[in-house]
Amino acid sequence: MNGKKVLICAWQPDRRRGPWLRKLEEAGFDVEFNPLGRKYTRQELIERLPGTYATMAGSEPYDDRTLSVAPELRIVARWGVGHDQIDVDAATRRGVAVAMAFGANHEAVADAAFALMAGLANDLLPYHRLVAGGGWGGRYHVGLHGKTVGIVGLGRTGRAFARRCQGFAMRILGHDPLLPDDAIRGFGVDPVSLEALLREADFVSLHTPRAPETERLVDREALALMKPGAYLVNTSRGGVVDEAALIEALTGGVIAGAGLDVFETEPPGESPLFALDNVLLMPHSAGASADAVDAVSRSGASIRSSPSTGAGTPARAWC
Repeated sequence: MNGKKVLICAWQPDRRRGPWLRKLEEAGFDVEFNPLGRKYTRQELIERLPGTYATMAGSEPYDDRTLSVAPELRIVARWGVGHDQIDVDAATRRGVAVAMAFGANHEAVADAAFALMAGLANDLLPYHRLVAGGGWGGRYHVGLHGKTVGIVGLGRTGRAFARRCQGFAMRILGHDPLLPDDAIRGFGVDPVSLEALLREADFVSLHTPRAPETERLVDREALALMKPGAYLVNTSRGGVVDEAALIEALTGGVIAGAGLDVFETEPPGESPLFALDNVLLMPHSAGASADAVDAVSRSGASIRSSPSTGAGTPARAWC
């Protein structure tokens, strides 16, 4: 072995023997896995980072404090995309490259977002509970075909989600301040302001990063703009939505329901969301299809760093 440790922080119990792992082992790295079944806390990461050359990172925090204990660290390769838990400036100062697995799991996230939307449109959770409880008979549900969907963020995932909506003859509205209107139209999406999107859409799907400009982008005022019969889907980051305001909107009839893969605090602990029939929940697993897991792992295992490349700052984009 070359004595260089690669710390696999992202917990993935059924993917440990893939070609990506053999690639690391054949290169002579000592590979250490996260055995906890959850993300590392800051203190747990601090205890494990010393002597580490590279990490395949989950959502554990990389800040100046954690990075200071690992002067040998050269690469933080995110198992996925998004760098809201990484202080990129601190990493750059310390010569640590920050990499994302762009293009590896966006189709899986789009699949999950569409599944949440379709489940809400067809009342899958209350119907399941009705039949499982010995009941029968239905109620009218809103359906999906021909409805209006609003997509906030038209990066890879937002565009993939739009393609799925096109197959259901949906009217597709889009908002992305980083893209010109002509580019948005080129995706088969009508560009509109965020306010217009919220007012007109039957379904609103969020595909933005967590950044200062998107923190609690969907707050009490934004939710109040939505139709009483509209649904919110969030597979981006929990901090993009004011969760307390969302719970008020769901229990108060401001909106009809929500599908969530992400939460302000993860795992969310006890939450009023758990008892609601108009909510579908996932454990931040939208991008974890079998194919996507393999692709993300291969991407992370393929990252290279050298003194000439140094640290990289990920481009900020609504993706």
